[in-house]
Amino acid sequence: MAESLMDIKRRIASTKKTGQITHAMQMVSGSKLTRIEKKSQAYQVYKDKIKETVAHLVASKMLSEYDSASATSNDPMSLKELLKERPVQKTAYIVITSDRGLVGSYNSTILKAMMDLIERNHHGDTQTFSIIAVGGTGADFFKKRGFNIAYEYRGVEDVPSFATVQGLVKTCVELFDAGAFDKLYVCYNHHVNSLTSTFKIDKLFPISKDIANEADLKNTDSQRGYIVDPSVEVVLQKLIPQYIESIIFGSIMDAKTAEHAASMTAMRTATDNADDLISSLTLQFNRARQAQITTEITEIIGGAAALE
Repeated sequence: MAESLMDIKRRIASTKKTGQITHAMQMVSGSKLTRIEKKSQAYQVYKDKIKETVAHLVASKMLSEYDSASATSNDPMSLKELLKERPVQKTAYIVITSDRGLVGSYNSTILKAMMDLIERNHHGDTQTFSIIAVGGTGADFFKKRGFNIAYEYRGVEDVPSFATVQGLVKTCVELFDAGAFDKLYVCYNHHVNSLTSTFKIDKLFPISKDIANEADLKNTDSQRGYIVDPSVEVVLQKLIPQYIESIIFGSIMDAKTAEHAASMTAMRTATDNADDLISSLTLQFNRARQAQITTEITEIIGGAAALE
């Protein structure tokens, strides 16, 4: 019985230390969430606005005069390249996951959704798609399954800076221009609140009239005109690269916010479980100790009776 009591005491002490660690990690994740949440929400306003602006320009058919014959630039960021529609032979997916674990179901949710999407769209044919992995968990997951990893980026900051995406954007544009893929989607977990996130897909390349439908331009405001100076082509030449950067950076910010929220929730759950286990072990210890004391009293009474 004494050995059993010692084992229970060790388990209680060990669980208390684990609970202290998970509580500290919960506080750290909560601090990171507070730092990034307001910044991410503010950036989503800019992201939505620039997407709406591009959608209005496309919906108003201001691009009609800029067909493949009118654009002569060889720059991969030119209108000719970014608005190019071509037969879809290969699709690429930017998949944003975390670099570390201890984030609950955050990674498993997006990876399961991606596997379902790939199976639905490609029926197991790995030659018709490639992965651009942002985050080590996703990169390792897809590598183990033999998928084509066109590019991987690890070590995204807890609160990403805009410089984070510039190299990624440049790589994506160069791969698209080189014909590595004909369509590109950004796939990530969208932050809803501290307890909820949802899988989301944004189309990035090619930029087409589809974005007008995605922007849901139903009201009369969508028909408003634009005063463009010095010219439509010059404005769009500057606007579209910003649109691409905003989509990728906004998605990374959103995904990081969801990651910190998932980490905080997971650590809170772990701390609560530790507290429940400590309560259960304490009750078990008290019952075992009570049984030991009862046995000792019984032995004393039995010994006293034997002497009478």
